[in-house]
Amino acid sequence: MEKLKEFQQKIGYDFQQEGLLRQALTHSSYANEHRGSDTHSNERLEFLGDSILGLVVADHLYRTRPDLPEGDLTRIRAALVCENSLVEVAQSLDLGSYLRLGKGEDHGGGRARPSIQADAVEALLAAVYLDGGIGQARKLIHTLVLDQEQEKTAAGRDYKTALQELAQRESGQVLAYHLTGERGLDHATVFAMEVCLNGQPIGAGQGHSKKEAEQAAAKAAVLAWEKETP
Repeated sequence: MEKLKEFQQKIGYDFQQEGLLRQALTHSSYANEHRGSDTHSNERLEFLGDSILGLVVADHLYRTRPDLPEGDLTRIRAALVCENSLVEVAQSLDLGSYLRLGKGEDHGGGRARPSIQADAVEALLAAVYLDGGIGQARKLIHTLVLDQEQEKTAAGRDYKTALQELAQRESGQVLAYHLTGERGLDHATVFAMEVCLNGQPIGAGQGHSKKEAEQAAAKAAVLAWEKETP
């Protein structure tokens, strides 16, 4: 019980029905080991939480980013609700230490398993929704997910597409990427790439693949372009 109180303090929400929180933190492996004890896993809550998270994030982006087309909104939403994003949320809350896992799953490192952590975050959001309504769920999603929007947006940005869109503002613009070098061993090669506009270099970058290097070069060009043209 004390751990549940501690966790509620972490998320800034006090449950009226603590059983919902307990269920959100219960993995199927634990429920399977305690059949007949009215113990339910968080799988159904996870299903609901996934939809709630997607709705709140989509609504937020639609209202706050009127400048963006559907494709960009979809990409940003995906970056915010993906497993990696939810794992970061779980880690910030030390969620793994509060999970109820079966003995085998616990001994097998389940508390740190990304899929289990991400699923538990979605289940938590559903539990808050069922306990306190969409307003409380939205508030928690803003705190845990949407406050990180700018960082996630930048991380998930397709700079090659952004650069192409900037270049196409004027007709006759030609973008080209050129490999300028590579170094390292076969299994750890680093590629260097340069992007040119009408034959003139406008950005350079490196990456562990040619595509990654192209993105890095495009990012350098886009950031320089945006700095010169506010």
